[in-house]
Amino acid sequence: MPERILVEVAYAEPSRQFLRRVELAAGATVEDAIDASGVAAACAIEPPSLACGIWSKPVSRTTPLRDGDRVELYRPLKADPKESRRRRAERTQSPKR
Repeated sequence: MPERILVEVAYAEPSRQFLRRVELAAGATVEDAIDASGVAAACAIEPPSLACGIWSKPVSRTTPLRDGDRVELYRPLKADPKESRRRRAERTQSPKR
């Protein structure tokens, strides 16, 4: 097992993206990667309030990382996707005048 691993930490907003590669000790967790990346200061966010995952799969912050993992921070949704889809369907099914 390698003594060091390389992982990426990603966070995106509509107007900007954050992507940073960090080197950590083997056995590091998602939380360690988030802290080492500096995303909180760079994007003025509070990472504990955001959901996180590895390669689009939700995980806890205590999940150990493997070399090459991509840690992602997820912003909360502004609208429920099901409700948005329902409204669009209603508009397209309305009789046209």
